[in-house]
Amino acid sequence: MEEMEDCEGVIATERYGSQESWKYLLKDGRMKRQKDALDGRLAGNSISGVFKSVFLPQGYPESVSEDYMQYQLWDTVQAFSSSLSGTLATQASLRGVGVGNQEATVAAATITWLLRDGTGMLGRILFAWLKGSKLDSEAKKWRLFADILNDVAMFMEIAAPHFPPFFTLIVCIAGIFKSIVGVAGGATRAALTVHQARRNNMADISAKDGSQETLVNLAGLLVSLALIPLVTDNPLLTFILFFLFTVLHLFANYKAVRSVVMETLNEARLSIVLHRYLLDGQLLSSVEANEKEPVFLSLGRTVPIKLGVRLGDIVQEPGELQLALKNNSKPYLIAIKNGTVCVCLGSDASVHDEIMAACQALCLRAVLHDDSSLGDALKQLSNTKDPWELVSQSHKMINHIFQTFLKELDQAKWQTDWTLLDWNEWRVEWSKKRS
Repeated sequence: MEEMEDCEGVIATERYGSQESWKYLLKDGRMKRQKDALDGRLAGNSISGVFKSVFLPQGYPESVSEDYMQYQLWDTVQAFSSSLSGTLATQASLRGVGVGNQEATVAAATITWLLRDGTGMLGRILFAWLKGSKLDSEAKKWRLFADILNDVAMFMEIAAPHFPPFFTLIVCIAGIFKSIVGVAGGATRAALTVHQARRNNMADISAKDGSQETLVNLAGLLVSLALIPLVTDNPLLTFILFFLFTVLHLFANYKAVRSVVMETLNEARLSIVLHRYLLDGQLLSSVEANEKEPVFLSLGRTVPIKLGVRLGDIVQEPGELQLALKNNSKPYLIAIKNGTVCVCLGSDASVHDEIMAACQALCLRAVLHDDSSLGDALKQLSNTKDPWELVSQSHKMINHIFQTFLKELDQAKWQTDWTLLDWNEWRVEWSKKRS
């Protein structure tokens, strides 16, 4: 104790995340706590510091992914423009159900509103049943789709009062669209939160995202108060403003999903990485692959891939099972049926086996699609015309390249312990005997 009192200077330091650093000084036998200077300036309490603590997750930026801030900025822009568009749509809906019209009845307005909400509820259940499993594996596509559909729904609500005989039908369809938006938008936002969380802090990120959205909606509310008197009884200005807000909304949404850099493999990212690897041996980083990943739902024709199908979808007789096992000692079966690449997964398959099966299916799809930019390995496969022989030769090819490919995926910091590949739940055990 006496030795410590005799010396002066810094005796300890501490920091709060990466934002603030403090040091403890010993001077004249007394201990003093002092904040360190940042960039040559003495750091102190500031409005920006309070703002960060209120609206950003604890531990930012270490506690979130590197793309967090860019995504949230664009997300803020789209939320603001969507809030303004929503004000225009709400005003139109209220006018359509009779607000301000002395001839309108409360009963008629109530029935219209109940029909809109009821059809929306049914749409929400149906969409979640049909597409719920796709929202994780293709979060970017469905996130953008949800926002586009939201704009379509709001346009229908704005246009509905101009078609009185069809008003109820139009707002019911718009309600269905908005219910789909609610499911797709909420689910994909949860998927993106999982990606952004680097300390298993999904709840904190979700809560702060809610605070950010509330602040944006509050700003949108204030602007809307000035906007409403201008657009009342002025349909032309309403449509012009809606068009401008929609353009801004869609642009911001596109930039937002484009800014997301996911390190987890889904079918699109795996296809991009594998295709480039087979073409010239280069393995793309997560940033490069995400830049090339499509963010719009595909409407073009391509060879479909079904992962995790029933055994009966691949083989209909014992002879076909023996063909599926030719050159194959892996815990999955693969076949080409009716122009579709089908993969049947064994009950003992690991995540690496799932990645391997998906890679082989993607190779077969590239060959069947007659892709003009095939690598040498796939060009050799393209010379085989018999489907079962093509599958057999693809087993040899994947055995040759996969372990090196997987090792380079790990070195490039791709996540290989789990994936976002869209596997169904069928798992099969089969006899390994070959005739």
